[in-house]
Amino acid sequence: MKVLVTGIGGQLGYDIFNSLQSEHTDIYGVDKSRLDLTEFVKVKDYIVKLRPDIVIHCAAYTNVDLAEEKEDFCRLINAEATANIADACREIDAKMVYFSTDYVFSGEGDKPHEVESATEPLSVYGRTKLAGEREVLDILEKYYIIRTSWSYGLNGNNFVKTMLRLGQSKSVVNVVKDQFGSPTYTKDLASLVIEMIKTDKYGVYHVTNEGYCSWAELAEAIFNGAGYATKVDPIHASDFPTLATRPRNSRLSKTRLDESGFSRLPTWQDALNRYLKELKTKGYL
Repeated sequence: MKVLVTGIGGQLGYDIFNSLQSEHTDIYGVDKSRLDLTEFVKVKDYIVKLRPDIVIHCAAYTNVDLAEEKEDFCRLINAEATANIADACREIDAKMVYFSTDYVFSGEGDKPHEVESATEPLSVYGRTKLAGEREVLDILEKYYIIRTSWSYGLNGNNFVKTMLRLGQSKSVVNVVKDQFGSPTYTKDLASLVIEMIKTDKYGVYHVTNEGYCSWAELAEAIFNGAGYATKVDPIHASDFPTLATRPRNSRLSKTRLDESGFSRLPTWQDALNRYLKELKTKGYL
């Protein structure tokens, strides 16, 4: 199986690319320095000439707050460039994986969002990722749309690394207590993606590590796991204003995963412990 992974310079792309290499797959990886997604003709020509069996599209514009000021560019990357890649996949009859987000939901209520729950993004980032979903749905029949949340991995910046950095210099850190979701270790997500692409069980899925927590609860677990004495001061989201509005409820239901017979990921606590051990092994902690 020949696989092309975009965005290998990011957290998820990095882990998927490396996980696939251990599978002895014929794998190709690109990042923005090697293939600029805004150069539509070049991107499509590259994919058509390479003729992969599947394109795992990890590249995206993910700066949620800055997206509010750069809506056109965010839409160019998350929606229009995605449509271009989907067009190339259709031309060569390749499968495509597209990663979406909990931000496609408004975050109302306190129950997990089902795959078919009404989407109502509150931010530019959420709207452009939803637009990317719709492009894939309109263009392809062989697709896996994977909505995930609160991602962290070895490569790049994330909430866990931010808390570890703050914990080294502060005795108390203010963290939002009234937004809830599931932290997701990209190495675990990569394993399920590899399981998924070996099947023809196409569709939209929610994939995160199991269990839910608030950002404040996650921060406490990070400090405890790292052996820091840093304390968390739980605050309301309204006390920490940001350019983009975040969903209050980012819980995602795994019903569709169960129906298709895919494995659920380990608990977020288990994943976080393994991630902290990985950071220590790699000298990051």
